[in-house]
Amino acid sequence: MHSHSSASDGTDPPAEVMRRAGEAGLDAIALTDHDTSAGVAEAAAALRPGLTLVPGMELSCRLAGADGDEHSVHLLAYLFDPSEPGLAAECAAIRDSRLHRAEEMVERLAALGTGVSWEQVAAIAAGGSVGRPHVARAMVAAGVIDRPEQAFTPDWLAPGGPAYVPRYALDPVHAIGLVRAAGGVPALAHPWAGERGWKVPEPEIARLAAAGLAGVEVDHPDHFEAERLQLGDIAARLGIAGLGSSDDHGSLTGHRLGCETTSPGAYEQIVAQATGAAPVTG
Repeated sequence: MHSHSSASDGTDPPAEVMRRAGEAGLDAIALTDHDTSAGVAEAAAALRPGLTLVPGMELSCRLAGADGDEHSVHLLAYLFDPSEPGLAAECAAIRDSRLHRAEEMVERLAALGTGVSWEQVAAIAAGGSVGRPHVARAMVAAGVIDRPEQAFTPDWLAPGGPAYVPRYALDPVHAIGLVRAAGGVPALAHPWAGERGWKVPEPEIARLAAAGLAGVEVDHPDHFEAERLQLGDIAARLGIAGLGSSDDHGSLTGHRLGCETTSPGAYEQIVAQATGAAPVTG
């Protein structure tokens, strides 16, 4: 219920993601590229018999924490109408901000003498929605770092880093409203992502559920076992779906489609609420 293609920051084209999903033995897969559903048509055309595609995306949100800082929050949106004006306008604004943010990050990296250029980043993105992972891959290609994940630290692209640039993102309650208005179904992505640091507090998850949140990722590669148990309990108490997913980004995450899965009951709980679009079966 959470995967990425080259339409955003995954390494594989949507058709290849579908091929790998079939090889992994999945019954259904949601394509959830960042702030875009541009890869859905290609993915749908590449479906093999028996594999179901859930059209979706991952919306960039931002939430103020008790520490006074603003933290990144990601909202998965499933089965929405991509032509709904409010949601479409916000997605366009996020993508535009993402592009300008990446350009400014590259300018700062160039000023630091890294040798990273916009031409490199654009070539890696290959027409997809540009983001920090593309910049990180360009840094690896330039020999600045050894692995992409090293870019997301205060040494480089994380808040406080010399090449960090703030971004435009939505308030999650507003984002939930936009998704619901488009007939879609919203779920919270990796809220307690283990070593990532800040966690979405339980009272905040409850507030989002009251605003229309339909699910929360429980089984995610970055969630520790104790966190999974807690999140599963929270989902059950709130009456929302507890999801499992790989958050696969192709070679960046080791082609891990199917490493975590969602139960049929939770899947049906999500699909039953959708009015904006329907799953597509090969």
